[in-house]
Amino acid sequence: MKVQRYEVYFADLNPTQGSEIRKVRPVVVVSQNAMNNHLETVVICPLTSSLHPTWRSRQQVSCAGKAAEIAVDQIRTISKTRLRQKLDILSKTDASQLRRLISEMYGEGS
Repeated sequence: MKVQRYEVYFADLNPTQGSEIRKVRPVVVVSQNAMNNHLETVVICPLTSSLHPTWRSRQQVSCAGKAAEIAVDQIRTISKTRLRQKLDILSKTDASQLRRLISEMYGEGS
């Protein structure tokens, strides 16, 4: 399966444990294309329709014409076999904001 960074797919995230985001839902691929081309896994952030505008770990976007939120705090690696239908691709602006948020959350800090 050819998967590109910032594409949005439906993915089956079940089974889950604890407070992990579950069920079949949209996810955005955040792993780099070199990884996506050679590995059987991808790094994703799930999307949710439950909006939390004050949460710094979430990014508001429009996906397939609907308001959604990228849950960067729920980043995870999944098998490509979990991916279903391609839904959308992030705009360049949204992709840039997502890179910045991931760097702020998981990059080198003080």
